[in-house]
Amino acid sequence: MNPGLIRVLIVEDDERISELHRRFTEKLDGFEVVGLANSLAGAAEMLEVLEPDLVLLDLFFPEGNGMELLREMRIGAAPSDFILITAAREMASLQEALRGGAFDYIIKPVSFPRFQEALQKYRDFFHLVRSGGPLEQKDVDHLLYPHPVADGGSATLPKGVDPLTLKKIRLVFENPGVKDLGAEEVGAQVGVSRSTARRYLEFMVSEGFLVADLLYGAVGRPERRYLRKS
Repeated sequence: MNPGLIRVLIVEDDERISELHRRFTEKLDGFEVVGLANSLAGAAEMLEVLEPDLVLLDLFFPEGNGMELLREMRIGAAPSDFILITAAREMASLQEALRGGAFDYIIKPVSFPRFQEALQKYRDFFHLVRSGGPLEQKDVDHLLYPHPVADGGSATLPKGVDPLTLKKIRLVFENPGVKDLGAEEVGAQVGVSRSTARRYLEFMVSEGFLVADLLYGAVGRPERRYLRKS
């Protein structure tokens, strides 16, 4: 066991997926997998004994929900950070994960570029914390607002566009039942103001993810509506 490496515990009930995540992790410099748990009970035992730095945690298990484990570890002040890797696409799951202190949230099926981005961001955070030095604003900005990596490439977000909020709004339009929406409706769904939602929606139009149109009602000004590009 190398004391200079970030120690990772993978908690996933599907053994094939846990093996895939192990291989993904071991491709990256600075990490070692110290355990694979295929049940919540096994994960709780390994957390207590191994005290990993980072836990890659699924949500859905035959015996319960991984969010329960996250809450228990937070109550017990476990010295581990969590990245959730899950098929849960509900906004409530994301919100609960963030409130529970999850470092990141990755939706299955996992692409290696997105997995790599999450672990590299965590590695930067881990070493910054271990350095013990004073924080500069640029350090915080680098950790909280990194340039997101898309499948197969990278993109730079403009000032004022946060990747997490952008991801929340993308999820709204990835719902098969969603048609056209206005900025006020989108803002209400993700918890931001109408003007903030409008800024993100216009950015998504500029990058080609959405298209926009004007809806003329019987009275008042026309409303700008947004629809995912087919």
